Amino acid sequence: MNDPVGCSLCGRTRGVDEEPAQTLAWVSTREKNVVRWMCPTCARRHTRDIEGKLPDEYW
Repeated sequence: MNDPVGCSLCGRTRGVDEEPAQTLAWVSTREKNVVRWMCPTCARRHTRDIEGKLPDEYW
């Protein structure tokens, strides 16, 4: 099994018994080869920050 995933903002840990839809709602980002995870609540709260990091080609 993979290592537990924790939110880099609030510290919440993704549970193995979490609903599949909630598990899919976790967001990962990669900056300078470091992978960081955000729980669904923090991801919703920081959507504008996430969108701001997308390359211009995306839009």
